[in-house]
Amino acid sequence: MGRIIALLQLDPTVGDVEGNIAEIEAAARLAAENGASLAITSELAVSGYPPRDLLLQPQFVSRCAGAAESIESSIPMIVGTPLPPVGERHRPGNGAIRIVPGRRSAIATRKQLLPTYDVFDEGRYFEPDDNPGILRQVNGMGIGVTICEDAWQHAGIVPLDYGTDPIEQLANWEHQGEPLAATINLSSSPYHLHKEDTRAGVARICAKTLEHPFLLCNQVGGNDDLLFDGRSLAAWPDGTLVQAPGWCMGLLLIDIDNPAAARWIPYPDGECENCECSVQVVSPDAEPKIQSAGDDLLCALTTGLRDYCRKSGMERIVLGMSGGIDSSVAAAVACRALGADNVVGLSMPSRYSSDHSIADAKSTAEALEMRLEVLSLEEIHTVTEDLLGETLTKGEPVAAENIQARLRGLLIMAHANAAGAMAIATGNKSELAQGYCTLYGDMVGGYAPLGDLWKSEVYAVAETLNAKAKSAGRTPPITRSTLTKPPSAELAPNQLDVDTLPPYDELDRILQGHIEEGLSAEELVAAGEDAKTVSEVLKRLYANEHKRWQMAPSARVSRRAFGQGWRQPLAARINGS
Repeated sequence: MGRIIALLQLDPTVGDVEGNIAEIEAAARLAAENGASLAITSELAVSGYPPRDLLLQPQFVSRCAGAAESIESSIPMIVGTPLPPVGERHRPGNGAIRIVPGRRSAIATRKQLLPTYDVFDEGRYFEPDDNPGILRQVNGMGIGVTICEDAWQHAGIVPLDYGTDPIEQLANWEHQGEPLAATINLSSSPYHLHKEDTRAGVARICAKTLEHPFLLCNQVGGNDDLLFDGRSLAAWPDGTLVQAPGWCMGLLLIDIDNPAAARWIPYPDGECENCECSVQVVSPDAEPKIQSAGDDLLCALTTGLRDYCRKSGMERIVLGMSGGIDSSVAAAVACRALGADNVVGLSMPSRYSSDHSIADAKSTAEALEMRLEVLSLEEIHTVTEDLLGETLTKGEPVAAENIQARLRGLLIMAHANAAGAMAIATGNKSELAQGYCTLYGDMVGGYAPLGDLWKSEVYAVAETLNAKAKSAGRTPPITRSTLTKPPSAELAPNQLDVDTLPPYDELDRILQGHIEEGLSAEELVAAGEDAKTVSEVLKRLYANEHKRWQMAPSARVSRRAFGQGWRQPLAARINGS
């Protein structure tokens, strides 16, 4: 009997239990047709991950578990699902159940290690188990079962010490004379740039300790602000690695006795953002080939926006287009995610807009083959100024500047509401960090596709978009003028961002060091940053937390994003040190 295990790299929708079950069953049929003797889903594949406070509803948990038990498959499966509390437990379990044709389903394991750091809050919902998951005979194989974090503790790269190590438990089991053919890991491992290196390292460490193959099935797609890149993988004790492609649905078929026989089966009609949609077999002394940062980020942004719209029932997008780098890249991502016919741009020039702003917006729209409407702000701007009168002339200058941004927000939302579309905000992480965004103005929208991209990364994605267009024989969508002109909000005469901000490469370096690497002001200065600039940047960062509490959700692509991974107090006095 074959020893081929299928890792079902699927894109579940949170709460859509019936739809998720249908996808799992279809993928299991495809796995059986391709010779698999066992199929594995990702973590909480039945409910979708993360289900958040749905888990506080006992009827939802029971519904998931019941649906999982009803799965029909011609081959054995191990399926991730919430499980109702049992015995003296008061909270559900993050579990996996075994499905065997013709037999009653049984619990394979409940997750032992529940992360409560970064974007995770599993201690709020689940109760941990304290026993390793072991299935003695699954088509003749003994299988160890772990769930996501259960494997990461062993690699020593989590910020917690759980006091137990499920991988060591399984290794000790084998040493007592109970051999296992493989250990599997049902995973919902959120994406951030370059995380695939870390994930591959975890798999290799676990396989070496266990002295048998270690297989990790990861989900793909976007759910709210979290992205999942797939890249399911298997590792062997000698360091050999097999990895599935990122950003697409499919099946990774692993022959646990022959890594070279691994196959990738794309999911029929599944969306795919990866240009290299094939399996990688990596030798022990090598690392998996990864996409460039620009390519990977573009895949991430497109997947995040597409899934956010698809899973919340939105089919059309409206956005403001100023001819600047952010709105141009946001428009291109929107066209990739939903198709150009479903995207409308609004060019809303004011008295301070440069001629090239309108021309660049038109050129980008033409290259993307999307519709662009030009709506002049001058008339309603003048009426608004006259109405407010001395309130503006005697007030802070920023109040007059923000009138334009808020009028643009008004027009964008009116168009979106009238068309039954979703407005998207086009700001980036650098601007959000410094408060260079207007509440109820350019921040309006249901989603912010660039909200976790540093300004420097926006330029990298722009270059990737242009390169892809050129290779396909199309006009690059981001004009040379857009790429080279100094960034400006154009809310005042001759206004430039560098009038009040350091150059973006310097700004991004300081912000990334502080937010993602945890460096204090003193440590940043010791690393070579200017002390006065650091002080000003961090002061603005903490003074604008109120804006970030009100920002639209955005796809997390960095190690630490605003939102769940950045939980700062709102009413506070913080010096940023």
